[in-house]
Amino acid sequence: MISVNLKHFFFGSPRDPLNPKTYQHVALIAFFAWVGLGADGLSSSCYGPEEAFIALGSHSYLAFYLAIATAFTVFIISIAYSQVIELFPGGGGGYRVATMLLGPHVGLISGSALIVDYVLTIAISIASGCDALFSLMPYSAQEYKFVTEIALIFVLIFLNLRGMKESIKVLMPIFIGFVITHVFLIIYGILSHKSLIHVVVKDTLESTFQFAQATGWVFVISLFLRAYSLGGGTYTGLESVSNNVNRLANPRIATGKWTMFYNAISLSFTAAGIIFLYLLWDVKPTPGQTLNAVAFQNIMAHWQYRDIILAIVLFLEAGLLFVAANTGFLGGPSVLASMALDAWVPNRFRHLSSRLVTQNGIVVFGVASLLILAWTHGAVSILVVLYSINVFLTFSLSLLGLCVYWITHRQQISRWYFRLSLSFFGFLICAGILCITLFSKFMSGGWMTVVITTIVIFICLLIHRHYRQVKKDLKTIDDVFETIPIREIEEHSELETGKPTAVFFIGNSRGAGMHTLLWAQRMFPEHFKNFIFLSAGVVDVENFGAHKSLVAMQKEVEDRLDYFVNFCHYHHYASIAYSVFGTDPVSLLGDLSEKINKQFPNSIFFSSKLIFEKDNWITRLLHNETPAALQNCLHLKGMQMVILPMKV
Repeated sequence: MISVNLKHFFFGSPRDPLNPKTYQHVALIAFFAWVGLGADGLSSSCYGPEEAFIALGSHSYLAFYLAIATAFTVFIISIAYSQVIELFPGGGGGYRVATMLLGPHVGLISGSALIVDYVLTIAISIASGCDALFSLMPYSAQEYKFVTEIALIFVLIFLNLRGMKESIKVLMPIFIGFVITHVFLIIYGILSHKSLIHVVVKDTLESTFQFAQATGWVFVISLFLRAYSLGGGTYTGLESVSNNVNRLANPRIATGKWTMFYNAISLSFTAAGIIFLYLLWDVKPTPGQTLNAVAFQNIMAHWQYRDIILAIVLFLEAGLLFVAANTGFLGGPSVLASMALDAWVPNRFRHLSSRLVTQNGIVVFGVASLLILAWTHGAVSILVVLYSINVFLTFSLSLLGLCVYWITHRQQISRWYFRLSLSFFGFLICAGILCITLFSKFMSGGWMTVVITTIVIFICLLIHRHYRQVKKDLKTIDDVFETIPIREIEEHSELETGKPTAVFFIGNSRGAGMHTLLWAQRMFPEHFKNFIFLSAGVVDVENFGAHKSLVAMQKEVEDRLDYFVNFCHYHHYASIAYSVFGTDPVSLLGDLSEKINKQFPNSIFFSSKLIFEKDNWITRLLHNETPAALQNCLHLKGMQMVILPMKV
């Protein structure tokens, strides 16, 4: 009881997933979605524009074109992903698009890239934010940086285990502070040098033509495209909204499109504005400082409280990066849950906790980000390469899938050619950035992301193969028991509370349940007089917030229980069934079992578990977590439970 009270104190009391008001409470309106899911994209303005500007070298005047191209690209990708939201309002984003439009194995590649991407979102945001914070401190404080990174990840895990909206409310002031300060500095920086704008434009055009005459237009364009591609980190995070449409308030499509619009406006203005500030204020790289810091120092040169204001601005940049890290905890588990529905990863990742968050996914992403930080020693230069490659791999596959969709459905869609052109243009941009980044940075960390993503794909293939074989074997067992004659009997025996009672936990497989029932009768012939069947309908990411899916799930559970009750009645046994619905089947069934045991004190509980010829920790990870947890729960309460093996 004490542990339960402590859990409620730290993480909040459980929520009822079957109550329609619960979804309304946890769903995000466009503004909260912009804060929670848009921070990843907006935070990239802290390092993406800098990477692109530095890549121009001495030809910084090309940054004028770079600012325009950056703003344009943000809107192209945003509009394309608004189409994803419209076609796939159930969420899943790049993974779901690739799976449905290009095939399950292409979807696996996209999903694996997204998993790695969201782990890197957490890692790079935490590392970059701590770099910004510790740059304001003495060098001797660097030894505490990794400890700080670990502490921050644990704080974010804690916030997200409490619930998604709760974590956003805590971090929202940082996000709003960043937006206000940076929009003000960009506008002020441009207006205070507005007299130089026409000079900068004139010099840009003249220098470009002179450079082209000296080296050729091919070299000029190549240099520009290289800088443009290396600044691809600017566009990361734009896909987070389409990945999490299922978390948005109704109407989901409209909320998602408004959120994408907010993202596009804020990121394009901030990123392009910062690049233009670099050019307008003649910013040069300075050791130990970011280009943003140099630019803002120049703008504040004559301000009275320059140092204090600069510290606040840089603190907000670091804070926004921490908010962006939180996006990884919002989007990553959602992708993992979507892949669990298709049996690419363990089933437990699709389950929601009592606070209606994918608890297992949150913990896994937190631990994975800690490992990647330790492996790379928090080097942002390596992390950003890993990050960009996976992001643009997903972008490219999603936009290619849209192209295929518009072509194959051109007869049903008006102005399909416009949608196709937009998607194809976006695909060319993203595929180009992907190829240039991978080629130019392969030896600087690009190989690492190929290895990591390939390992994830390989593991998912093994898991999927295992689940597919088990499903096939269970289907064979179900077909055998389908031949047993069963019909509903109007007159049947009534249960007697003092008689021996067998209580069975029924899962998704009728064959497994019938196997357990028949074996219990063989073990205790003619002993039990009462037969009770219990089943829990699990509310997970597939059906939470979808009324039709919840109703269908409830009916499926009831039909499954009726099958066993009718079987017992047909054979003249007293029988009854109970069902419970929620996110934690072990807790729900444990509480229900306690009530039944009080009413029928002479009860023995039965369940089954799958047995494999080659049993190992992998099969134990993929199966049987519920029976083992139930047995432990009931034994602690003084009740008897037997787990019967079923070989598959």
